[in-house]
Amino acid sequence: MQTREALSAEEAADLAVAFKALGDPVRLRLLSLIAAHDGGEACVCDLSAPFQLSGPTISHHLKVLREAGLVTSERRGTWIYYRAVPERIRLLSDVLVAEEVSA
Repeated sequence: MQTREALSAEEAADLAVAFKALGDPVRLRLLSLIAAHDGGEACVCDLSAPFQLSGPTISHHLKVLREAGLVTSERRGTWIYYRAVPERIRLLSDVLVAEEVSA
């Protein structure tokens, strides 16, 4: 049996920002769309169509994901391309994985 170390207060505060960002269905779906997109990155022009939201609202949600460290962005001409940050997502996943405890 392997014992995990508990999160420090700083680690918990940092990861809570990312979990909070994913607590919104639009942001969770945006991250999913980005990660599932061909090549692992998506143009903001590809991300707006699936939602009935204004451009500024989509931009706000993408900004929250970026500030939480879940996506990175790169401007290419007039468009911004977003890419998921696998290491950050893996950290969130690691916190949620429950080890089986034998009785």
